[in-house]
Amino acid sequence: MKNQVQLLRESKNLTQTELAEKAEISLRTVQRIEAGNIPKGYTLKALANALNTDSENLSVKEKIIDLSRAKLINLSALAGLIIPFGGIIFPMILTYKTKDHDNKELGKNIVSIQIILALITSVVMIVTPFIQKLFSLRFPVFLIPLLLFLVLKLIIIIMNGLSLNKKNDLYRNLKINFL
Repeated sequence: MKNQVQLLRESKNLTQTELAEKAEISLRTVQRIEAGNIPKGYTLKALANALNTDSENLSVKEKIIDLSRAKLINLSALAGLIIPFGGIIFPMILTYKTKDHDNKELGKNIVSIQIILALITSVVMIVTPFIQKLFSLRFPVFLIPLLLFLVLKLIIIIMNGLSLNKKNDLYRNLKINFL
């Protein structure tokens, strides 16, 4: 993909060597900039003067990422508080219907976190009746991990939501992705 310096140079029918001479910078510097390096300071001003443009036109604009879909995917994980495995099913559907690569990757991470949380909770819920019988407890022990699961799920969703708003990324990214 051509960058702005290369496009302007070509529109003025200049070679890299001619641009380097006109801007009084080295040919290698022009080559590096056209290969993707970002011009700064003196080099940026010299290129702008040589190409008869403002330096703002040559500087790289930061890519603006719309993470509204990732926020919706994260919010849909709240369904798991009411519907069993809803925190996996709804985010997964939204993730796979997402076209944007960044949102899709964030959605996959959100679903993976929900899968891990559901697996751990399922195992603990299976074990709790045995613990209750082993210690002859009359209190329904399964309520403790169930409440912890709900609170932890809520905390994770809130932390991811805040992090998506502030850093445009999840609070914690997994190194393992199940999807």
